[in-house]
Order: sequence, then C-alpha cells, then structure tokens
Amino acid sequence: MDHQNLSAPPCAPSSGNRRLVAAGYVRRAPHPQAEPSDLAVAVSVAQQLLDSDQILSVREALRLLLRAIGAEPREIRHANGSTFQVIDADSYDARMARDVRTLTMADGSEWTVGTRGAGSAIAWRPTTSQVPATPSTERCPAAHPEDPTGCNGPVAVTVLDRHNAGADGCEHHAARLLASLTGGRVYPLPATPGEAAIRVFKAADRTRPFPWLTDAPRTRDDQLSRAEVRERGERQ
Repeated sequence: MDHQNLSAPPCAPSSGNRRLVAAGYVRRAPHPQAEPSDLAVAVSVAQQLLDSDQILSVREALRLLLRAIGAEPREIRHANGSTFQVIDADSYDARMARDVRTLTMADGSEWTVGTRGAGSAIAWRPTTSQVPATPSTERCPAAHPEDPTGCNGPVAVTVLDRHNAGADGCEHHAARLLASLTGGRVYPLPATPGEAAIRVFKAADRTRPFPWLTDAPRTRDDQLSRAEVRERGERQ
C-alpha cells in the first residue's frame, strides 16, 4: 500500500496559530470543521467506483447514494423470488418479529428477516451497535502492527489503496488506515450496514496519517488530516 511520508523534514509553520506544540500536536482553529454530508460521501464513493468491475461494490455505492437522497428501495428480493419489506432495525416490528433468521439476498447482501402480523415478510440490517464486538484479544487485519489501540467492533468495511491492495477492518482501524493512504477508498462489507463506510470516511477525514506516531512532525499538508489541510487553505 502507498502511505504518506512523515519522515520528510518539516517546513516552517505558516503562522503562529499553526506552529508545532508539545507532543507533536498542532493547534487547531477555534471553530470546528464541518463534516462532509452523507450525500457528499456517497458521491465520492460512487466517483471512485466509476471504472470498477466489482459488481457488489458498485451495488453498495448505489445503495449509499439512494439512502443519502432518501430513495432507497423499500423492498429486497431473495434468489428464490421471495420479497421482503425493508424496515428499520430499531423499529417495533423488528423487535417483535417471529422466525428471525439471516438470509443472503439476490444481490449478495445479508439481511435479518422475519415475519410480522399476518405472516408479512420483513427484512432489516442491524446497526453497528447491534453487531457483537470483536474480543479485545483479537485485532482486525486493518490494524497496523505499531498501532497500540484495540478494535471498536467487528470487521465492517474494506479499505483499498490506489493499486487495489486492501484489508478488512473495524471502523476504528479502517479510518486510521484510510487516513494514512494516498488515494485510498473504503467500501462496506455485504453483511454490514452501508452507513459503516460513511462513518469511516468521515472519521478518516479528521484523522492524521499514522496517528500512533505521536513524535512525528505535523506541519506539512501530507502530515495533517484532510480537514486540517482544508482549514489551512481557507485561512491563507
């Protein structure tokens, strides 16, 4: 994977408010940087997939776009022709459903399904908080060997570099990996909610490359988070 270079000599800070302070931290502006919207994230993912031949990734990108504009299909179809009404995972119907089980749908995505009322078939995808967490003694493939932090949940997304080499990871380590790559991309795994990729994208936007290197210089653009780089451009 291609990583940003943190070993190059740091350049002089552009202003007093940007100078390096103790422990490698850079002083931030007093106002918070706005997060990219769900639509902006979905559009970015779709643009990165324009030349992709990975049909499942393209389908997930389309689903993210539809969800961001409030037009996600409210019905999902199984390979045997059965259809299920899509409902929210935290809805009353999902909590009270009978015959609950997991099914792989015709598009390859995994859904939790059940019946409600007069035998109506319903389907939903669990939120991240409803998925069992990875044991603390294990770490996902996206965790860097020098990163001492643990996983914050199960493997939920795949992070690819610009050469399509990648690793699956929890949202925490996936965001740290994505922030450390040049031209990296993130996609949700079929069995996890599409929102996972959006959360990772937003977290990576605010994360500095190789954040576990606390003594690394943090003055060049390629040593700061993308949000900090945008902020620096607005102030100049």
